Amino acid sequence: MRGILECWIKQSPRVEAFKTRQSAAHALHVKFHLTTGEPVLADDQYHHLQIDVISLYLLFLVQMITSGLQIIYTQDEVAFVQNLVYYVERAYRTPDYGMWERGTKYNDGKPEIHASSIGMAKAALEAINGCNLFGDKGASWSVIYVDIDAHNRNRSIFETMLPRESSSKGVDAALLPTISFPAFATHEEILVQLTKNNILNRLQGRYGFKRFSRDGYKCVIEDPNRRYYHEGELKEFDGLESEWPLFYVMMIIDGVFRTLPDQVEEYQKLLKSRIYMDENGDPVIPWYYYVPRDGIENERNEPYSVRRIPANKRDENDGKDTGGLFLWAQSLFVLAQLLTGGLLHVNELDPIRRYLPSYNRPRRAGRYSAFQGIATDLVVQVVLIAESMRLQAMMGTYGIQTQTPHEVEPVQICSSTQLVHVYRELGLCPKLKLTGRPIRPVGSLGTSKIYRVCGMTVLCYPLIFEVSEFYLYRDMALLIDDIKTELQFVGKYWRLSGRPTVCLLVREEHMRDPHFKQMLDLYAMLKKGYCDGVKVRLGRLQNLISSSCIEHLDFMSQGDFPSENFAQFKQLEHEYIGYQSLTDVPRALAARDEPAPDYRVRDTPAVLAALRAHPPVLDQCQLWGILLEREGPLYEVNGTSVQSALKSLYAAAGAARHWRAVRYCSSLLNHTVDSISPFITTVLVSGKQITVGVIGQKETVFDKPMTPGEIQSVMYSTIQPYDIIGAVLQQEIVLYCGRLIGTNPELFRGILKIRVGWVLEAMRACLALGGADPAQLEGLSPYRLRELLQRVLSVSDWADDEGLTPLQRRRLEGCLCRVPKNFYVQVWDILVRTPKGIIVEGHCIEAQPTLMNMSRSELSFALVVEAALVRVASAERRQLVVELLCVLHAILRRNPELLLHHPLHLDRLLDLAHATYAKDSGITDTDSPLGAAAPPVSIGYLARAVVNSVLQATTTPQLAPSAHESCLVT
Repeated sequence: MRGILECWIKQSPRVEAFKTRQSAAHALHVKFHLTTGEPVLADDQYHHLQIDVISLYLLFLVQMITSGLQIIYTQDEVAFVQNLVYYVERAYRTPDYGMWERGTKYNDGKPEIHASSIGMAKAALEAINGCNLFGDKGASWSVIYVDIDAHNRNRSIFETMLPRESSSKGVDAALLPTISFPAFATHEEILVQLTKNNILNRLQGRYGFKRFSRDGYKCVIEDPNRRYYHEGELKEFDGLESEWPLFYVMMIIDGVFRTLPDQVEEYQKLLKSRIYMDENGDPVIPWYYYVPRDGIENERNEPYSVRRIPANKRDENDGKDTGGLFLWAQSLFVLAQLLTGGLLHVNELDPIRRYLPSYNRPRRAGRYSAFQGIATDLVVQVVLIAESMRLQAMMGTYGIQTQTPHEVEPVQICSSTQLVHVYRELGLCPKLKLTGRPIRPVGSLGTSKIYRVCGMTVLCYPLIFEVSEFYLYRDMALLIDDIKTELQFVGKYWRLSGRPTVCLLVREEHMRDPHFKQMLDLYAMLKKGYCDGVKVRLGRLQNLISSSCIEHLDFMSQGDFPSENFAQFKQLEHEYIGYQSLTDVPRALAARDEPAPDYRVRDTPAVLAALRAHPPVLDQCQLWGILLEREGPLYEVNGTSVQSALKSLYAAAGAARHWRAVRYCSSLLNHTVDSISPFITTVLVSGKQITVGVIGQKETVFDKPMTPGEIQSVMYSTIQPYDIIGAVLQQEIVLYCGRLIGTNPELFRGILKIRVGWVLEAMRACLALGGADPAQLEGLSPYRLRELLQRVLSVSDWADDEGLTPLQRRRLEGCLCRVPKNFYVQVWDILVRTPKGIIVEGHCIEAQPTLMNMSRSELSFALVVEAALVRVASAERRQLVVELLCVLHAILRRNPELLLHHPLHLDRLLDLAHATYAKDSGITDTDSPLGAAAPPVSIGYLARAVVNSVLQATTTPQLAPSAHESCLVT
């Protein structure tokens, strides 16, 4: 353990670089020379980015220290281990090469997000939080701290991904050691069984387990001289995957930990038949079993007809000899036999009791927060802090008790940003050139602790109360909703000992808002003790501290307190100016949202003249925007630069709640939504992708986590040239989708790629349904916009109740590109029966090499189909294409003898169905738009089109009338 640590400490500059940008170029090496400790392989020779390796080291470091071993000796080593924690904290958004060192299933050199890596990181973070690296007699500065919000993101995303391993690997044996020994990364029994059964059903063989489907590693037909595979090569390994007895051993150990004697006995028997004895009579676990070269064809034609050969023995036909012991399998075998023989107890193998749910593990003594699991009757404590005494008095007239910053002294109220500066001292090591914690925001769970820092007691208010340059914080209705979401989030995901304490700020600008009454209603609800099902306790801070979760930041005693970066929330002091009651305070009035004329056709002198005439606020936005584009941000008008004028206009429009103008200015100032990156990541690991862009123009796909700078660049280069307001409006939608998919994933069921431009089009269509002007969308408040988005996504829940026509419903679903369950699998089945491919809008989904490169349930195939569907320009016609494919699949399923030997032209079939419907209905083609027909009629006509056009060109005769009727019924 110290040897590995020494090798990594030599690479501390990589850790420092990796903290800020999780790049493979800065990954710690994982292969070192046994005696020199130097890296064996260079970056371009081997993919070293494996989050699970670092996590596994941290996990066993805690296990071994807990058992009484001394491994860490110096403060520099403590600082380095703390930086290893930062290294793995962002596993949830770091594509890596995974346990098998190859990245995607295709072995093409590309990393991807792996559930096994995230699960290992989650387990390591749980284990090491609050651990004293010097053992029971350690000092205050040898304690390791974990960001509870980073842990929670890893936990939630890991459990969201299960039972899938990654985008390309629907199932992977790497998840077995993740959900079982040694990580025990989740104790959600349903998820454990689902994942375990998925592995057993799809990967277990007669000689061991496959690592994943179409795994070509060490297959005799794999070219050892090529690092990567050719496109389509995976198909060659189908059914020939090596099988690893190692996983039999893992199932034995799993059975012991979970007290499953039948499982232990079953895999002991399976393993016994795969062990051979070496020359000393000792049992050897083969590395893997493979199909010999002369049995390839037979094995492909009839699985398990060929006897496989263990890799540790020479194959007489191939001359293949891997030689040596497979130490991973051999060491686990020893452990398994010690466990089953009663010579080793599970508590000796797992001293920190990872195999138990966190609430059943021994509590770690000390003054640092520790994970305890879900509290049975959690209460979220709430403290209301008023910005001024005047505001406090006004709140008191409504029976709402608040405290001012002066009243809670000596406790200091501060923003989470101040806490970020304090944490920068954690892990600081000038000798190793490590700078400590990266500048990452402290999330909702982190701000629900009370901190002790250098003798001070500090309470932080959440990020939702931060005054940001982005305009969302100005919407009181959105803030009210965010407060409810914040309390629900903390109540649902709190895992630490002690109660969470949430600090809510009440600012004077809040009481001038038209929605202030709703804010009072929220506080009245909190006073009663519940908030949307969450039990809360509203009280004075001094009365709540004793039951709070208190975090002692003792590492700060080692350095000077950064007082210049630690500013307390300021209390406003007022002289009496005549305000007698709340009604005397001037209210902010919402501005009228009226369209502005197009000034772009005018020359610059005419623009300046229009500007000096003091036009309405939206006109001013457009005029200053024209000057920004033509003359630049430093161009001055009457001594005021364009940049300064836009900032002033932005503030004025925000105060007036003129949301169209606010968005226009925000876009011109190139603002970016705060903390948008984690929400994009949440969407990605939920198995979705996001695209941004204007309909009809180039779209940009977010298919991997991105930094805020990269996101800003995409938004303003892809959208702003065509739609100024759209550059910020689409950021809002991305943010809301990220939040909704975390809380209401069912809203996105059937949507593979969230195309933000089309989502906005669906929202405009939804406005039109209510008789509103679709152009009003850009002037809606952020809260109304989020409500509208949620309504559009839940169209299937209310479409029937509100009497939507088929055309209206198809238009909404088509904009979302939502498809039925198992739709992409059905398209695969159609493609198998259509060798010449499926044609959509002139684009062909080719049967080959698609069927050869991909597998039936693979996300990559679904993306190919989705990309073809979105080529259909009309949303309602796109939805009809989906319905047509469902009909065709049903017909082919009922008639397994059919094979289509011509290309399947979906466009022609739709046109034929429409023409037939129009003829039978006695209308002209122009009277009824395609997609407007009633569902039973429309589906029937789609079926008739398939029968009359496609099936005539199959390898079977024309269908009999009974079959025709069967199709129509379908």
